[in-house]
Amino acid sequence: MKKKLLSLFDAKLWKFLLVGVLNTLVGNGLMFLLYNWVHMGYWPSTAVSYALASVMSYFLNRYFTFKYKGSGIGVVLRFSLNIVVCYLLAYGLAKPAMELLLSGASKAVRENIAMLTGMCLFVGFNYLGQRFFAFRETKKED
Repeated sequence: MKKKLLSLFDAKLWKFLLVGVLNTLVGNGLMFLLYNWVHMGYWPSTAVSYALASVMSYFLNRYFTFKYKGSGIGVVLRFSLNIVVCYLLAYGLAKPAMELLLSGASKAVRENIAMLTGMCLFVGFNYLGQRFFAFRETKKED
């Protein structure tokens, strides 16, 4: 068990985090711009930014982080499903949690903090989903 847990902290994790920094600059910059300047609202702002940043993430993580060699539509579908599940889970948990924890704060403060919290949750969920589901390594038969 300890060996499996430690295997998560390899070069793939560091590459994933590097890609994540770039994705964060693009996606979250767009998310906060849409929410605070365009006033799109919590769900539209987060959804649009994650949809656009996910395209960049797909290519960078497929070819740079995980060096996935598989082909076909299956990998695109697994990646897309992973993004949707991680997004709904992360932001679906973050919003009500911040509503509860920051009930005395303004709506804008609660939702901005929820977006930051959702971003953190998303990173963890997404790394596990991409590594073990979307770009999982297949065993080669001898």
